[in-house]
Formats: sequence, C-alpha cells, structure tokens
Amino acid sequence: MQKNNQSHVTQADYNATIKRLEEFSHFTDSSFRIPFTRFKFGAESLIGLLPIIGDLAGLILSGYVLTEAQRLGVSKRIKLRIVINMLIDFFGGLIPFFGDIFDAYFKANTRNTRLLKKHLTAKLTTNPKN
Repeated sequence: MQKNNQSHVTQADYNATIKRLEEFSHFTDSSFRIPFTRFKFGAESLIGLLPIIGDLAGLILSGYVLTEAQRLGVSKRIKLRIVINMLIDFFGGLIPFFGDIFDAYFKANTRNTRLLKKHLTAKLTTNPKN
C-alpha cells in the first residue's frame, strides 16, 4: 500500500524539486547545440548511440523524474504518463539510426518535467497552504 507523503511537502520543496528536474532535463535533453542551428540534444542522446546499453542507461536516467514524482506523492495517473513517456523514448531509441534521431527529438525528460511541473503548479494553485 502506497502512503501519500504530499501533505508534508512544502512549496519550497516543490520549487527546489522543479529546479533540480529542469537542470537535469536540460543536461539530458538539450545541453548541446548544433552550430548554426536551433537544434539541441543532450547527454542522453549521446549515451543512446551505444546500442541497447545506451538506451538502457537512458531509461535508468529517466527514472530520476519518476523517483521525484513518487517522493512528492503525485497521482498514479501522472506517474503512469511519466512511465509511458519513458517507455516511448526507450523503445523508440532501440531502432537503429532512426532511434537516435527520435531520441534527440522526443526529449522524454523534458516532457516529464513539464508534466510534473504543470501538475504541481495546479496542485499549489488549488491548495496554496503548502
């Protein structure tokens, strides 16, 4: 049985978590830019160049956002959406050559951080006591 720890989480906790996740997502999804373009990719795209092992490492890295979501006590629905994005990124990345391009565009960690931020912002708006 899962215990919901959300009642013990303050707005400062939310803010600190979102800041960490945004920095993490930037590093994994958008920390490098191709010169003379607007296209950015991250460390996860580089790691993903290693067949299968790189994709598994990317999946493990992506688990950080899910871990933070769990720690903050977000709903099962939000965690399921995070897992779905992680799996889309993982299985899409397994396709030789095209998977690496897909991974650079899909940016699962950025998607999941935005999803979590939107959820937490809505929670704080409806329950400002935290």
